[in-house]
Amino acid sequence: MSTSEGLIAAAEARSAHNYHPLPVVIASAEGAWMTDADGRRYLDMLAGYSALNFGHGNERLVNAAKAQLDRVTLTSRAFYHDRFGDFCEQLAELCGMEMVLPMNTGAEAVETAVKTARKWGYRSKGVPDGQAKIIVADNNFHGRTTTIVSFSTDAEARADFGPYTPGFEIVPYGDLAALEAAIDEHGDNTVAVLLEPIQGEAGVLVPPSGYLAGVRELTRQRNVLFIADEIQSGLGRTGATFACEHEGVLPDMYVLGKALGGGVVPVSAVVSSREVLGVYRPGEHGSTFGGNPLACAVALEVVAMLRTGEYQQRAKELGEHLHRELGALVGGGAVREVRGRGLWAGVDVDPAHGTGRELSEKLMQRGVLVKDTHGSTIRIAPPLVVSEQDLDWGLEQFRAVLGS
Repeated sequence: MSTSEGLIAAAEARSAHNYHPLPVVIASAEGAWMTDADGRRYLDMLAGYSALNFGHGNERLVNAAKAQLDRVTLTSRAFYHDRFGDFCEQLAELCGMEMVLPMNTGAEAVETAVKTARKWGYRSKGVPDGQAKIIVADNNFHGRTTTIVSFSTDAEARADFGPYTPGFEIVPYGDLAALEAAIDEHGDNTVAVLLEPIQGEAGVLVPPSGYLAGVRELTRQRNVLFIADEIQSGLGRTGATFACEHEGVLPDMYVLGKALGGGVVPVSAVVSSREVLGVYRPGEHGSTFGGNPLACAVALEVVAMLRTGEYQQRAKELGEHLHRELGALVGGGAVREVRGRGLWAGVDVDPAHGTGRELSEKLMQRGVLVKDTHGSTIRIAPPLVVSEQDLDWGLEQFRAVLGS
């Protein structure tokens, strides 16, 4: 038995089987490459679902964490600390907004956004208590808490977790008319529209051109909050700081996570206006670790790196190359469709060439790590630091697998 096989057996014996990982055990990583417990190297074409936008072991981020580790890592929110104010100011400025409510994980940030929208509705809009409605899109993925799976259309995510939280209505993604009808059905009780600007887990679905701008105008007209879940799409992934920017849209609220922690520590946040986040009073919401010194130190470095525009430009240029290469495969028999933006793609493969899981395992055997979703769709999202040469090598392996 190899080292990896033994470690997998130990994990399977003692951990809940809520994931089905590929049979690879990562022991170290640098940049866009990972090495398993047996010393074999793999090109990372998933980047921790965009948590690793800046690559593994990014020197700036690791140094920021190391420096903070020697000072203080946690105070809880019972006290102020010397990184907190700067973090909130710099992140708000990056987002073009005014206030920040920090949390840890993406799901926590989405829960915070839901609570914020409801509280804003009751305190600022005058919605009767318990009547707030939030409109969401089908095929969404915002996390897996009880409330979030209550408005999921993924049967696997929902099954056996009821009773479900009320207060949500699901409409087709990309359908402005359906969205308008849902808002108007609930009238002034509609407090928010919660959307992913690009749906990641659904297969990197990009909405029709003009959709996000239409959502922005519709919500502005109806005095409804537009909440953009940019946990996967934000912070450089699509060739802009935020995916909403591709349509010149500024939502009322950003929900951020994943890359905000640089792949070093979990960091998430809700970023909005003073009017919206100002509805909170002490004791109404919180997190012991939210906005801790270590998290703030790393996230501040992430913000500084994004300010240069370097990573957004890399995602744009390499993304154009990625989509040209993948697009050339469409119509050749194996690839049915390619979607995405920047260094992010969903590739629908003809099931005759294998399931997404089977294709991912074949790619793993050739030294490339990706992950499937929804049958035969492969998600490709390498770290933004990947070289064009390495990207081309990964695509070469993808073509080889499709031809096998």
